Amino acid sequence: MPLFTFNTAADYLQAAREMAASGRMTLARLLAEAAAGLTPDPAEAARILGDFPGPSLRQED
Repeated sequence: MPLFTFNTAADYLQAAREMAASGRMTLARLLAEAAAGLTPDPAEAARILGDFPGPSLRQED
């Protein structure tokens, strides 16, 4: 398994797609939420989350 460096929304989104493809939907959703959070355009963030449906899994302090 390659080592990932997460610096951009695209990095998180690519990892989310890979996790979804391998059946790890919960992890895919968390990574998609991170990607959406780094995306300045609200419409693009909504599109990202729409590609990985489900309730939010993030825990905020």
